[in-house]
Amino acid sequence: IFYYVYGVLHDPIYREKYAQNLKRESPRIPFYADFWQWADWGKDLMDLHIGYEQVEPFQITRIDKVDEKSRKAGVAPKATLKADKETGSIVLDSETTLSGIPREAWTYMLGNRSALEWILDQYKEKKPKDPTIREKFDTYRFADYKEQVIDLLLRVTTVSVRTISIVNSMKLATR
Repeated sequence: IFYYVYGVLHDPIYREKYAQNLKRESPRIPFYADFWQWADWGKDLMDLHIGYEQVEPFQITRIDKVDEKSRKAGVAPKATLKADKETGSIVLDSETTLSGIPREAWTYMLGNRSALEWILDQYKEKKPKDPTIREKFDTYRFADYKEQVIDLLLRVTTVSVRTISIVNSMKLATR
């Protein structure tokens, strides 16, 4: 039953039809004719979303070029973490760009932004406003976590593409 509910809550037609109700109250779960198909979709989605760290990384192109200016200055490359949905690329810093990200990966949303954009936002270097906190606790540097972030982006791309594939199958079933 839990898998069925998880599947139904991801049904785009259900979400669109009951959008206002879902904002104000607990969801009401309809009973679809093919219960077991919806339970299977829910299980597949749950396995993807909970086990995202174990999925195969998506095969995209990584372009690395040396940032001579940063190297000469002895500092880490400038972190930018910018996504370009149109070209299917992510600029991580002044040295590394990921390209070949499929269009579907940008359509899997967490709230009001794609999962990939959410990750980029979480790993940006942000300076605390309070000077005391900034002085004592501002130790995060993107360069220290760059490879882990790349791995996470590749895995979340796989999760996003597979999720959209399942959701598209749901659309066909509820028409």
